[in-house]
Amino acid sequence: MKVVQLLPDLNGGGVERGTLEVAKALVEAGHESLVVSAGGELVGQLEAEGSRHVAWDLGRKSLLTFRHVWAFRRWLHAQRPDILHLRSRMPAWVAWLAWRGMPGNQRPGLVTTVHGLYSVSRYSAIMCQGERVIAVSNTVRDYIGSNYPQMDMGKVVVIHRGIDPAEFPTGYQPSAEWLERWHHQYPQLQGKRVLTLPGRLTRLKGHHDFLDLLLSLKQRGAALHGLIVGGEDPKRRAYARELRERVVKLGLERDITFTGARSDMRDIYAVSDIVLSLSTKPESFGRTVVEALSIGTPVIGYDHGGVGEVLAALFPHGRVALRDMAQLSDKVESLHPGSHPIAENHFLLKTVLHDTLQIYSCLQAGRREA
Repeated sequence: MKVVQLLPDLNGGGVERGTLEVAKALVEAGHESLVVSAGGELVGQLEAEGSRHVAWDLGRKSLLTFRHVWAFRRWLHAQRPDILHLRSRMPAWVAWLAWRGMPGNQRPGLVTTVHGLYSVSRYSAIMCQGERVIAVSNTVRDYIGSNYPQMDMGKVVVIHRGIDPAEFPTGYQPSAEWLERWHHQYPQLQGKRVLTLPGRLTRLKGHHDFLDLLLSLKQRGAALHGLIVGGEDPKRRAYARELRERVVKLGLERDITFTGARSDMRDIYAVSDIVLSLSTKPESFGRTVVEALSIGTPVIGYDHGGVGEVLAALFPHGRVALRDMAQLSDKVESLHPGSHPIAENHFLLKTVLHDTLQIYSCLQAGRREA
């Protein structure tokens, strides 16, 4: 097969990482893999793993972007891919208009992935236009069914996101060298129970609830320290300042550490006593939840969306009603590693890749028969 995946850029993030994972699996299976994007820091890895990158900025949210429809249609005619996989809304509009204008017997199979719980609109509805629509969780499938009643749900296939357990092995422990650097950088964690909230500094990640939790537990006399692990969003620097100012206002300067973005999340999960997932808006999936639980670190999170779905499957004890601060505090205070067993993880990357390539193959076979 020849497969084209399309997204805005390759500058990191869950969608981008998933694109590279599928691209690598295609190459390893002997297929031809192309990725169209505006470029970014992951292009080198993509090409080193055997895929071809085509630099094309189709993700800019502007009416001018639609000028690329005709050129993209010509490109599809020249490339003759078997599968066109759309992963983001603006590029999907351009590509779908180009695809729709091709003769039916010359069109590639069209796959879309609904990665998020987008705002419900005609603009977002483009992600339901695939001949096969991948939903990254049951939460996303239900979102599609509830908000787009005209959708043929027979086209929707749930493929949960997954991780490689070799990357997050159960019982993992950081190296002595890493621990030495960690303790030197963050001596304030010594002798404390460490609570970690991963995620970029955006309002929906529940940082204020995390601060309220730390304050409540501190008032109960608990010896603990909170880690906020995630980079600042360049578009939301005011929110980052707001958080830091509230830490000072609450008198938590010695109890909260902002680490910024980190590339060693596996090690941080391992040295954490509990990982929190406190997004106030439902998420499409809970990848950080799966990663931490895979290592064996307990996770407590709000029981809604993809996070609630993952916790129900892997660690039901970690579920807390949305914004129930009393229940959250009690659960954190009473939970200790090993006190509740974690179920075997079935959110596996190998399953994601197998099922995705199976969709491609079925679409390709159907076109040949037609």
